[in-house]
Amino acid sequence: MSADSLRSHVAAVLEWQDAHVSFDAAIAHVPIEKRGMKPQGLPYSLWQLLEHLRITQRDILDFCRPAGYVELEWPADYWPESEEPPTESAWEDSIRGFREDLEEVRRMVADPEVDPFAVVPNGTTQTYLREFLLLADHNAYHVGEIVAARRSLGIWLAA
Repeated sequence: MSADSLRSHVAAVLEWQDAHVSFDAAIAHVPIEKRGMKPQGLPYSLWQLLEHLRITQRDILDFCRPAGYVELEWPADYWPESEEPPTESAWEDSIRGFREDLEEVRRMVADPEVDPFAVVPNGTTQTYLREFLLLADHNAYHVGEIVAARRSLGIWLAA
């Protein structure tokens, strides 16, 4: 497999909708009053899941960048404390941040100067490929949780 072919596959994995719902579909049209509700039997609200996705994706992106990386504390730094968005704009700000960071990851994947098999600047043995696949897997997992939470709240309308 060529490096270009591998890049194409990784880029596709970051956007795959073949086996699951996209991020955009999962967060579309969530009523304001439901964003901070924790569904019965589930540990997180939609806000907490959304913000966890954004925070974790940013952390992985920062880990892959050449600048000095500051490790976050697990789990405290990866999950918002509040079940509800703290401001009226927090929901949209989080979505925008997630999309911007994902676009940066896509640029990194497409960059021929980034060797997928090279160890990331802040890593010990972690390669770019590992981090890209970790990100895709993590995002898919929590997008699925958003769908499950929306179903539990009665606000999921499958397309």
